[in-house]
Amino acid sequence: MSALKRTGLDKLLEAISLQAELLDLQANPERSAEGVVIEAKLERGRGPVGTVLVQRGTLRVGDIVVAGAAWGRVRALIDDRGETVAEAGPSVPVEILGFDSAPEAGDPFAVVESDGRAREITDYRVRKRRQTLGSAGTARTLEQMMQQLKEAGRKEFPLVVKGDVQGSVEAIAGRAAQARHRRGRGAHGALGRRRHHRDPTSRWPTPPGAVVVGFNVRANVQAKLAADQVGVEIRYYNIIYDLVDDVKKAMSGLLAPTLREIFLGNAEILEVFNISKIGKVAGCRVTEGKVERGAKVRLIRDNVVIHEGTLSTLKRFKDEVREVPAGQECGMAFANYQDIRAGDVIECFNVETIARSL
Repeated sequence: MSALKRTGLDKLLEAISLQAELLDLQANPERSAEGVVIEAKLERGRGPVGTVLVQRGTLRVGDIVVAGAAWGRVRALIDDRGETVAEAGPSVPVEILGFDSAPEAGDPFAVVESDGRAREITDYRVRKRRQTLGSAGTARTLEQMMQQLKEAGRKEFPLVVKGDVQGSVEAIAGRAAQARHRRGRGAHGALGRRRHHRDPTSRWPTPPGAVVVGFNVRANVQAKLAADQVGVEIRYYNIIYDLVDDVKKAMSGLLAPTLREIFLGNAEILEVFNISKIGKVAGCRVTEGKVERGAKVRLIRDNVVIHEGTLSTLKRFKDEVREVPAGQECGMAFANYQDIRAGDVIECFNVETIARSL
């Protein structure tokens, strides 16, 4: 076979079919469905979506499905052509809509008889995971953990990864687990587009002294407050190489960041205007802190970072201004970026250069 030349796949499938026929390998399509989750994601308008491969039985719309710590009643099944189907038999991949939260890739799934049974199973799994990992402990930042690794030679680095898609989360957790000489204990992840305000790490518990890293996701105000209360540091990244490099340096006890992000404020886009010679201008209300001309900005849609750049315009009425405080309205435009919509959030921040300290 050659993936590069795209040859040999038909012969492989033919050989597998022949072996299955000779060995009389058959699945029972009449039993309750079982299989495995291949991928998971959170989609705006569709909610948690799990891509599964049915291995035994037949999965039907209306079935109650449990996958890891997630469960739900199947609202719709989408096949590999993007069409809605009523059922999926053995060896058929489909997307499931209806989970209460996103499952993890690799989780086995099974159909159960009732809502009560599904809740009982998922509650037990969440409880066992909390007992294994423990709850949030003493406040600890990445720098403090790095110092402890350097001074005491700790061999464990508790890490929780939040990402926009399961594939990114697994890639980051896998790279952390492969780090030499230091091993990442509790380097597990979950999707984080919707952050539960009661627990900054969503349904997954935080190991004592853990650091939460977010990849292309942002915590809402309630999650930030909850994280501060329990002493959990949340770091944000949108480039996977930067995240992995920081984690590797911290595991080696060598991390000494020279740049620190200072949050200034948030603004909500109320309306978008098309202005000749300028392009799209966002009519905004500053909801938290302040926004400053010349500061760095992020465009956040449904708690996911869409764009990061700078402001080309900051106006109050028709006048250019230096800053706009919370509660006031203003007009903002991004430099070299036009995909802005009403309801988006603009996060404003500065980057401070600090001296290295260990």
